[in-house]
Amino acid sequence: MSTDQPPSPCTCFRLRKLARTTSRFYDQHMARVGLKTTQYSLLKNIAAGPRPVAELAAVLATERTTLTRNLKPLIDAGWVTLEPGRDARQRLVTITDSGRDKVREARRAWRGAQDAIEQILGFENVQALHAQLDAVFQLLNSHVTEDMSHASND
Repeated sequence: MSTDQPPSPCTCFRLRKLARTTSRFYDQHMARVGLKTTQYSLLKNIAAGPRPVAELAAVLATERTTLTRNLKPLIDAGWVTLEPGRDARQRLVTITDSGRDKVREARRAWRGAQDAIEQILGFENVQALHAQLDAVFQLLNSHVTEDMSHASND
């Protein structure tokens, strides 16, 4: 395969490639506190307050099965618990005191990664990137939801 081929015109491929590279960059910083970036994000969202698994999955825009798999190491570490919800089918994801401690510790590592990204890309570029990503997410998410609702009506 020639290395001088133009990049794929596929938007999905390019976004996934960027996401993997960005994740590796943040993960290098988060490794100092024994977390992956995805784990830190989960802990931060859980620290906002107990939530049912389904609600947390929706907030994170992930499948419940993926979320459950990603929660396992956090539960095993004692940073998160699953508590009974309002009925037998519901489980609430709750952060523990040691989980809150881990979030505080990890915040410094995350801040280091964020500062480095802003230095490399420039603060204004990062702000513009955030705005564009948020706008694109809103546009695409509304179409994904629409397509899913049409499929369930068929």
